[in-house]
Amino acid sequence: MALFPLPDPMRRALDLARIAAEWGEVPVGAVVVKDGEIIAEGHNAPRESHDPTAHAEIVAIRMAAAKLGNERLDGCDLHVTLEPCAMCAGAIAHARIARLYYGADDPKGGAVAHGPRLFAQPTAHHRPEVYDGIGAGEAAALLRDFFAARR
Repeated sequence: MALFPLPDPMRRALDLARIAAEWGEVPVGAVVVKDGEIIAEGHNAPRESHDPTAHAEIVAIRMAAAKLGNERLDGCDLHVTLEPCAMCAGAIAHARIARLYYGADDPKGGAVAHGPRLFAQPTAHHRPEVYDGIGAGEAAALLRDFFAARR
């Protein structure tokens, strides 16, 4: 049990990750928050949608952009259960997400604190504030359990 409760957006992202796992997708969930309200959400769905770009972050960003009627998500925060990959980090930069909160590190596929460290590159269009480790234990356990069941 955590010493402090997780923020509601990360709790919702973890719930979405569980839904993804139930669908046979890698358990990753994401929510977009603006002015303290969740305005969009998504979970991994590449298998279900036959779309390799249907990562949780992309699904949530697309939904938020449609809701706001703007490709720039100025003033929005993204909460995601796993460190974003290069594709998702690029989308976060292009969408101008203000703050990124993520749970578990992804040493193999992550692109924020690992791999290409996209936001540290001089060519990055935009650099969100990054906060890691939020709900990391629970997010990592979901991923471990998911992959252990498939071995």
